[in-house]
Amino acid sequence: MEKQDHMKIIFMGTPDFAVCILEKLIQAKKDIVAVVTAPDKPAGRGRAIQESAVKKCAVSHKIPTLQPANLKAEDFINELQWYNADLFVVVAFRMLHEAVWSIPPKGTINLHGSLLPQYRGAAPINWAVINGEKETGVSTFFIEKEIDTGKIIEQAKIQIGENDTVGEVHDRLMHLGADLTVHTVELIESNDTIPSIDQNSFDLTQVKHAPKIFKEDCKVDWSMDAKSIHDFIRGLSPYPAAWTNLTNETSGETRSFKLFISRKTGIKVTERKILTTKEGILFPCSDEYILITEFQPEGKRRMHFKEFLAGNTFEDWGI
Repeated sequence: MEKQDHMKIIFMGTPDFAVCILEKLIQAKKDIVAVVTAPDKPAGRGRAIQESAVKKCAVSHKIPTLQPANLKAEDFINELQWYNADLFVVVAFRMLHEAVWSIPPKGTINLHGSLLPQYRGAAPINWAVINGEKETGVSTFFIEKEIDTGKIIEQAKIQIGENDTVGEVHDRLMHLGADLTVHTVELIESNDTIPSIDQNSFDLTQVKHAPKIFKEDCKVDWSMDAKSIHDFIRGLSPYPAAWTNLTNETSGETRSFKLFISRKTGIKVTERKILTTKEGILFPCSDEYILITEFQPEGKRRMHFKEFLAGNTFEDWGI
């Protein structure tokens, strides 16, 4: 006879990263009684109303969906209580008030894209790559008052290659996180007392943070060394994307370029000039040239450097 799960779960999340985890919980036959996600909003040039990725997933599985504008609203909290869920599972969602996360008797767990307590904050995957980390991972933990500080339940690790982009690391963590979340839920289902690790037991003076990244934070500083710039570019690729302004030394025109794929070259800089090669475009850093092979000129789509050079040139353009 097939085992029936009696623990009722409310899932909270918004983007594609959260969808993978929700789908995995559904496949594992967990009892998702409701989903909470962001309200629909206009997006794109046509400002058409867009539903979140998590809402689309929930609707496809006929799961009731809540989309509160205010997470502290009394009506929303009453509705959550009405479902009488045993556990809340939160993935890539907004910060919750204690009035929400304290509702379920088995607690509220969160999946975070780092090896806590490292990289607490909104952009853990980006910052791990930007900082040149060689490994990262995912953590499940119980939500408490301060963001990303609750007791750690489980963790899983992956390696980061020297040329991995944040997009590639994100996708690997997404699948790893889905498996870890299901395992954590099953651990909570089958145990009255859950072993966990207090984050205060770590040396918190060594913790690196992961604040939200804004456009102005993404501008490349060409006075830095090649490795730091390479890590910066791949840590923002494909989103939100590193960018730089190039100036035509003849006309004075300035153009903005987003940079997506880079490689270290080991070629020492002899002059502060952009060079074109058969392998890509060489940009001078403080010590060596860095090779750029994919970028997006302002007002254009992302393209390979050869496609751009078919009708353009970097001659007379400088950083």
